Amino acid sequence: MSKVDLLVKNGTVVSHRGIDQLDIAIKDEKIVALGSLGDVEATEVIDATGLHVLPGVIDSQVHFREPGLEHKEDLATGTAAAALGGVTAIFEMPNTNPLTLTAADMADKVRRGREKAWTDFAFFIGAAAENVENLPMLERQEGVSGVKLFMGSSTGSLLVDNDDDIRRVLASGVRRVAIHAEDEPRLLERRHLAVDTVLNHPVWRDDVVAYRATERVLKIARETGRRIHVLHITTKEEIALLAQYKDIATVETTPQHLTLSSPGCYEELGSYAQMNPPIREEVHRQGLWQGVRDGVVDVIGSDHAPHTKEEKAQPYPASPSGMPGVQTLLPLLLDHCNKGELSLQHVMDLTSAGPARIYGVAGKGRIGLGFDGDLTLIDLKREQEITGDWLASKCGWSPFEGKTVTGWPVGTIIRGRQVMRDGELLGTSAGQPVRFQECL
Repeated sequence: MSKVDLLVKNGTVVSHRGIDQLDIAIKDEKIVALGSLGDVEATEVIDATGLHVLPGVIDSQVHFREPGLEHKEDLATGTAAAALGGVTAIFEMPNTNPLTLTAADMADKVRRGREKAWTDFAFFIGAAAENVENLPMLERQEGVSGVKLFMGSSTGSLLVDNDDDIRRVLASGVRRVAIHAEDEPRLLERRHLAVDTVLNHPVWRDDVVAYRATERVLKIARETGRRIHVLHITTKEEIALLAQYKDIATVETTPQHLTLSSPGCYEELGSYAQMNPPIREEVHRQGLWQGVRDGVVDVIGSDHAPHTKEEKAQPYPASPSGMPGVQTLLPLLLDHCNKGELSLQHVMDLTSAGPARIYGVAGKGRIGLGFDGDLTLIDLKREQEITGDWLASKCGWSPFEGKTVTGWPVGTIIRGRQVMRDGELLGTSAGQPVRFQECL
């Protein structure tokens, strides 16, 4: 074999074939050899002795706030946080300012990504009443991960809350539609309950708000034959329902919904635990874990949605919903893995193979010949406290600050290029748009 660009040797590789001691050779951004490669000459060598090597982690739901809300986050700080957390690619949401609704909006985001992103990237095109007819064209633009539909409480025209408009969206185009499923009519009926204390947040946005919306959109998806991905599922009843629709619906939950429960999280964290849909009671957290174990949950995304401390300090309900999470996604899951709640191969499926499969990513999500040289190196036994000085998000906080976890990302490699090693970003930002099989 001719000289390769990067050789990762002596690592314990977690892949489709199991967990093996393998060397990985990368040349011209692609994996070109796997096995015992001691004789291969390489420009750069990483000795991964004692480390596990995962396919590059893909966080398929983040809000990086650019353009328009850069005081909370931007593409540079958000992707820096991602890389420090072992994430190699992100899919970002359309509720920016302006909203991501047109070809020009999308091209502007892709341009910004090329200029600033530490990781590879893609962006969702927002579904709205005014762009339904253009969605078949918009979903095929460079850098588009799919279509995003908000059924409840979103920004401006991104709210699509009636069945006729939802049906129009799902009938327009062919790519995966990601759904924020909360029932807007019930939210409006119960708005009077959002008073006094953040403890009332899950009372207002109760489990029926979530179930009704999920039930509605599943029926419309079945009727239109459209593939959907239901985001941040929070209730055990939704898990049981979604299990009946696996032909058309894939499912996401988040680390925070698997880790926190109410009322304790609100008593401890106040509005820092406030997000939509809410953190719910322990019975629902356990129901989500059952959904993970039973294979109903296909992917875990962070729903990274930062706000400043000053914004979060406003009295409820003026305090905004959302929390950062892209940097803590993998540490939290590795901690759950060490507690025996899921296997390392399952972590791999939920964070790399799963997102690639759901969205039809071209050449990522797998350690195999011909795939992009995206690798996440982890120290599975390292105990580490999540501290403020490690966090790169512009918002400057995490609900998990002070938590000690077991399992830690120590290396991020993107297309054969070391981007993070031992908590330090290396070189300069060089992210590129993720490619998708339906749009090659």
